Amino acid sequence: MRPRPHPKLSRRYRPAGEDAFRTRSIRGTRYFRSRQRHEELTIIVERFPGSQVVPRDGGPPRSYVLVHGLGVSSRYFRPLAVELAKTGAVYLVDLPGYGAAPNPRRDVTLADHAAVIASFLRETNLVNPVIVGHSMGTQIVSLLAARHPDVTDRIVVLAPTMEPAARTTWRAIGRLLHDSTREPPIVFWIAVTDYLIRCGLPYLLRQMPHLLTDRIEERVGTNPAKVLVIGGDRDTIVPVPWARQLGEVDANTTFREVHGPHVIMHTDPVMIARHITDFVTGQ
Repeated sequence: MRPRPHPKLSRRYRPAGEDAFRTRSIRGTRYFRSRQRHEELTIIVERFPGSQVVPRDGGPPRSYVLVHGLGVSSRYFRPLAVELAKTGAVYLVDLPGYGAAPNPRRDVTLADHAAVIASFLRETNLVNPVIVGHSMGTQIVSLLAARHPDVTDRIVVLAPTMEPAARTTWRAIGRLLHDSTREPPIVFWIAVTDYLIRCGLPYLLRQMPHLLTDRIEERVGTNPAKVLVIGGDRDTIVPVPWARQLGEVDANTTFREVHGPHVIMHTDPVMIARHITDFVTGQ
């Protein structure tokens, strides 16, 4: 029996197609996949129901929304989603043109991606979810917090791209290739198949200039949301000094260093989940 649609989904976010509300599982944890549309852009959302424990402050159950980076999809977040689902509902988003989401057939800016997520959050009526971005996803969630401050009061920035010295195409590619030698084989396989098959090089190359011309440092610490920045000590794309610089901007930002390369939430999902839940509970 196919699970019933989320009661808060409106017509704008009605499920469509064969992927609507499929039930799947990973590591014994069940999740639901749906196809949802905002104006002419379509996203894919995987929902891990998770724990419904009410926080000590009496607020609504905790929820997390995970936003992926350039060229890849949300599937490299699944190990982290399993860990976070122990403390709340988790939503993994395939941005327009990425993963299982259809090609939008037009240019989509970082601000467009942020607007789609903001509309999704409003339509699903999530109250102050923790928005977690990785790599290019950090630029999107920081834009989300700056331009749509009503949707969240906390964001998590994992391996924030790019430091100013690396904002050229060839330097970015060189660092990516170097980091690929440090990632586990499964992460390398996910990245290659997402880049070449699911996203495709033409769309990836159209998206890259948005990443390279963005100035994330102009937003982190200047919006009302609290920010947790996490960097890996073996990350060649995002060196620790750059991540630390963002994470120590002011009293609203916090920095944590972990062991691992760029895709730190896949190499050590338990530790990343622990840092995120400690950040949420104020520990």
